[in-house]
Amino acid sequence: MRKASALIVTAGLLVASLTACSAPGATANDCTSPLGEGAASNLLSVSGDVGVKPVVDFPTPIKTTTTQLNVVVPGEGAPVTEGQKVTVDLSVYNGTTGAVVQESPYDGTSQASLVVNDQTIKGLSDALLCAQVGSRIAVTVAPEDAFGPQGGNADLGITATDTLVFVIDVVKSYLTRANGADQPSVNGMPGVVLAEDGTPGITIPSGAPPTDLEIAVLKRGAGATVVEGDPVTVAYTGVIWASKEVFDSTWKTGVPVPLVAADGSKVQGGVIPGFADAMIGQTVGSQILAVIPPDRGYGDQAMTGIPAGSTLVFVVDILGID
Repeated sequence: MRKASALIVTAGLLVASLTACSAPGATANDCTSPLGEGAASNLLSVSGDVGVKPVVDFPTPIKTTTTQLNVVVPGEGAPVTEGQKVTVDLSVYNGTTGAVVQESPYDGTSQASLVVNDQTIKGLSDALLCAQVGSRIAVTVAPEDAFGPQGGNADLGITATDTLVFVIDVVKSYLTRANGADQPSVNGMPGVVLAEDGTPGITIPSGAPPTDLEIAVLKRGAGATVVEGDPVTVAYTGVIWASKEVFDSTWKTGVPVPLVAADGSKVQGGVIPGFADAMIGQTVGSQILAVIPPDRGYGDQAMTGIPAGSTLVFVVDILGID
């Protein structure tokens, strides 16, 4: 597969640590946000409908030593959990000056995408944990949960002591792992065993690899069907048949990747033909096992960690269509 860097869109914000919430699959009743209202968040005045640019007002400077959250518009969707990819509209302000740091276009198509994990600043991760899809939340992020530990961010005009103000519309969340119904195993295919967190372990059979593309559905999801050319978010592990070694895995970073379900030699953002074939026609929530011969992979071209002429084995969780 054409290697895709882990896409962490954080509206220009840097990384910090994450406070955990409930496990994937939580409902609104059993998911408790790590944040609550406070004196600073209650100073925020936010009006407007979800999906429309908010009207935001607050006295400056606004200061807080703890990150605080108000739910402006409740959502009715599932709560966001650790490790999920979400898309959001957001407006970010410097609490000291009131200046806009970042603002979505609120056009219904250009939301920011991020993964709620330790590669997103703590204040933003904590704010999103247990927030329901469809909600609008307003957050005052303490410097220690933003750029204080890094001494500020000069490029964004933020000092180490600035409180940040976020107004976030939670537009969509993705699966953290395939959740489809288990399917019968296919004889002759590699064996797959899942760890508790969903990480696949792949056992390669003895003998020569197949010369044709082989695809098996391990879990069949009930979501939308992937059509050729769709932007798809996936988690995957790739193994080289000959060496039985893992050469790439999103599970190591905990960050799913966006790909285009198309041949990368013809479509920007696409992947090797065998990987595209494995995704096209499958449904969100499915887990797919694909054995890709060289002529549907990299052929006689060597790639980083992949010798020329390699047969590749992938286990792919289809988490959502972007």
